[in-house]
Amino acid sequence: MNPSISICIPAYKNTTYLEVLLHSIEIQTFKDFEVVITDDSPGDEVLTLCKKYESKFSLVYQKNNPAKGSPANWNKGIRLAKGKWIKIMHDDDWFVHENALQLFYDHTIRFPNTDFFYSAYNNVQHASGSIEKITNGIFGRTLLKWSPLNLFSKNRVGNPSCTLIKNFEGLQYDERLKWVVDFDFYMTQFLKGSSYQYVSEVLINVGIGEEQITNDCLKNPVVEIPENFILIEKYGNRIFKNILVFDYYWRLLRNCDIRSREDIAKYYSVNDLNPVIGMMLKHQLRIQLTHLKKPIISKLLMIRCYVSYIIKGALK
Repeated sequence: MNPSISICIPAYKNTTYLEVLLHSIEIQTFKDFEVVITDDSPGDEVLTLCKKYESKFSLVYQKNNPAKGSPANWNKGIRLAKGKWIKIMHDDDWFVHENALQLFYDHTIRFPNTDFFYSAYNNVQHASGSIEKITNGIFGRTLLKWSPLNLFSKNRVGNPSCTLIKNFEGLQYDERLKWVVDFDFYMTQFLKGSSYQYVSEVLINVGIGEEQITNDCLKNPVVEIPENFILIEKYGNRIFKNILVFDYYWRLLRNCDIRSREDIAKYYSVNDLNPVIGMMLKHQLRIQLTHLKKPIISKLLMIRCYVSYIIKGALK
């Protein structure tokens, strides 16, 4: 008989944190689950750790050779999962307490027509141990209800460890992406009509350390330009009608010092410059980059640009 929940863990060498996660799984009061570990590590340290836990709960281990990387390794775990629900857990995150998985599952019973759940969480700094509670308040939930595209302004769902998603055929993350992969996945699901519910209890600790992907990607045009232009191709120019999306791309160009089509071409091959991006560049070129990076000046100029092109019908 298949389990209710598959806890999918994409692992890579991180056995110190992974053991914390596995222990938090071992003590869960909800027991109808399997653990699926897909391992990108070059050595056998993760396998050795898994052997300590294979008698404690149902555990499926698979070595990736060669390593798949993120998020292909996430997708590998999803494909191996047999549960009705997918609970991805990054190997440096863990459950807050022993009833966390039960509370997730209780929500699937309470809301039987819902496909997607996400919970409040703690950001825990590995170095200092400091904890920041992250919730999605009424304002954030309202923005998300108005349009999933508002996730461009801020990922109010959190990382995949904070989610519980119904397992259906074809469920996967876009393997072309790394930096925007999580909120792209959420938008894709919500725009397709997946119903979702917020769990207000803090159920997940999210480990924050120097090795985080965020540190390699933030304001890095090598990563941010290609991925965000892929999103334009996926969703089309209609997304720019949303002012929060418009502002997101405005800031992207500004923060990555993009001033021309040639600057974009350094990082992403484009045959024709996207007309909306071209409009933004035209407006941004009217002011020196040092002044453009002043928040108030940038915001006022962005609003002027947005209103101007809405009036002209350029964003249809």
